[in-house]
Amino acid sequence: VLASSGRAPARRAPARRPEDASLLSDDDLHLFNEGSHFRLYEKLGAHPGQVGRKPGCFFAVFAPNAERVFVMGDFNGWDKESLPLRPRAQSGIWEAFVPGVGPGSVYKFHIVSRHGGYRVDKADPFAFRAEPPPRTGSVVATLDFQWKDADWVARRALRQAPSAPLSIYEMHLGSWRRVVAEANRPPAPAPIGPRPRAARAC
Repeated sequence: VLASSGRAPARRAPARRPEDASLLSDDDLHLFNEGSHFRLYEKLGAHPGQVGRKPGCFFAVFAPNAERVFVMGDFNGWDKESLPLRPRAQSGIWEAFVPGVGPGSVYKFHIVSRHGGYRVDKADPFAFRAEPPPRTGSVVATLDFQWKDADWVARRALRQAPSAPLSIYEMHLGSWRRVVAEANRPPAPAPIGPRPRAARAC
């Protein structure tokens, strides 16, 4: 079982079937359960990879109060219940490997709660990419971008020396541009964006 990073998970027997594949090793679950797993972004979310010769995508999400969890997207016609995830022990993590899904696929998780039959479609909190608003889907993506800033990184230490010049800007939004006509209330979040020059001057 290989993920997009090319590394195999430790301490887990190779999956005989794609639906049994996992990026989560026993060590991962131990660290997750004790709250000391600092690289969860490599395990949860959506990760293109392959099982045997079958390319696809590993999906995993933390949903401790779920009775059932599914992944849906443009790869299955947004069918809410055709691709179930399976729970991993008592961790609250649900996971599945879905063959044929790759970068660029749009998806969400459909979660059925154990409480009152509540159902909800959720974006992936570990997604590396999301659809632009007003759409709210997550997008399968990788972190294999090739940076070309080696020269800048090499010189960065000189610019960030304790003796280097430093500018600090602070602004308290609650007291900025209060609405005088409405009891001097603070501005709502929506208007705190780019404003025309004429509006900024007043």
